[in-house]
Amino acid sequence: MLSYKYLFDMALILLSTKVFGLVTKKFSMPQVVGALLAGLVLGPAMLNVLHETDFIKQVAELGVIVLMFTAGLETDLTELKKTGKASFIIALLGVLVPLVGGLGIASIFNQESSPEEVSHLLQNIFIGVILTATSVSITVETLKELGKLNTRAGNAILGAAIIDDILGIVALTIVTSCADDSVNIALVLGKVALFFVFAIGAGVLFYQFYNHWVRAYQKDMRRFVIIAFVFCLLLSFCAEEFFGVADITGAFIAGLILSNTPCAQYINSRFETISYMLLSPIFFASIGIQVDLSEMSSELLIFTVILVIIAIISKIIGCGIGAKLCQYSNRECVQIGVGMISRGEVALIVASKGAALGLMGATFFGPVVIMVVVTTILTPILLKLVFSSNKESDSELHKKSKLIQS
Repeated sequence: MLSYKYLFDMALILLSTKVFGLVTKKFSMPQVVGALLAGLVLGPAMLNVLHETDFIKQVAELGVIVLMFTAGLETDLTELKKTGKASFIIALLGVLVPLVGGLGIASIFNQESSPEEVSHLLQNIFIGVILTATSVSITVETLKELGKLNTRAGNAILGAAIIDDILGIVALTIVTSCADDSVNIALVLGKVALFFVFAIGAGVLFYQFYNHWVRAYQKDMRRFVIIAFVFCLLLSFCAEEFFGVADITGAFIAGLILSNTPCAQYINSRFETISYMLLSPIFFASIGIQVDLSEMSSELLIFTVILVIIAIISKIIGCGIGAKLCQYSNRECVQIGVGMISRGEVALIVASKGAALGLMGATFFGPVVIMVVVTTILTPILLKLVFSSNKESDSELHKKSKLIQS
């Protein structure tokens, strides 16, 4: 018999995320924090009212795709090109430092006997690989709310996050290939390179067709929105299904391709409505729903606390040093480092793939989920702080320059 409980779940998620969002707004925090807390409170971790279902998971995935698509639409392509080299250096150090940090903490706590086919070293390296992940969707939503998405630091975060995804795939491929002989490193790396060739080729062709169509036909712009979304979904599908690249990378590139078309702003305004009304709340709440604290021992609790601290500090240090090497100011270095803290669904996907191959025991999955949720909740709070101080500093500089002129 067909169950209609998903309707109740959706209603509860939408109501609770809005209520919690308004409460966090009262405390001068981004509303996305409230949405994350709503999932945490109503999920298995506290009240146990909501549980993760296939429906919630799929709607949440659609939510993050739309979020990254609109981020691409709002991105200044010229400014993003300027940060290309810097983004690579930031992403590289933002992967290496957490990898070493995760390996270090896992070496201390992972003392259980492991399956014969998977060594302790490989399991410990895999914990480091999980920490290399970055989920920029939370950062994007927060920066949009703060009006800072198209800043120099915002563009560096976006560029670094895309490269971070690729480096994370490479790291995951290398580790899984050591545990699974069926994984071919050269084949996976070739597929990643082919995806970008495919995305650029398909993007150029689609841009030419779409731009000509928009300029030639000025009536009923709603059809442009539908075709744009079709392109986004197809590129996201191709990225994941044929090339093994994250679907959100495909969505972001689709947004970038359409960002210079005449109706980019119109498309974005249409997607903002459905994202705000349905998709984003379910995505953010779904992260909190995944937390389950029922099987946490005291040792695992200590491991979880240290894992969270390492996850936060390693990204700030790694990405901050990378930004400093690229001549960013101290304030921008902190902003970029904080913007890369959130692990989100990317870390959960990596963890689940590793668990299936025996690279991570079931006991460590709980701490990883908690680390994801904590970093996801902290990121918008810290971003608000570091960008608010930026605003204050800018106003002080403006006052000083006025005094000098007078």
